[in-house]
Amino acid sequence: MAKVELYVKTTCPYCIRARQLLDGKGVAHEDYVVDMGGPKKAEMIQRTGGRTTVPQIFIDGQHIGGCDDLMALESRGKLDELLAA
Repeated sequence: MAKVELYVKTTCPYCIRARQLLDGKGVAHEDYVVDMGGPKKAEMIQRTGGRTTVPQIFIDGQHIGGCDDLMALESRGKLDELLAA
């Protein structure tokens, strides 16, 4: 199973939606909470090339984007391929 990482804020509805999709598929994911900024937020900005919005999602180190990007992969049938790698 692929390594899935999410940079999230606690009350962000898009973060919750992305986690629900992954949880529904039984996919384990590591969440980095960036509510208060700090080193993880700086890491997120660096890894995404400057993006500051959440969630920011990575699958096996590949930047997927945000919630809409994750949902688009799912609707095109491509998400399961990435998760199985």
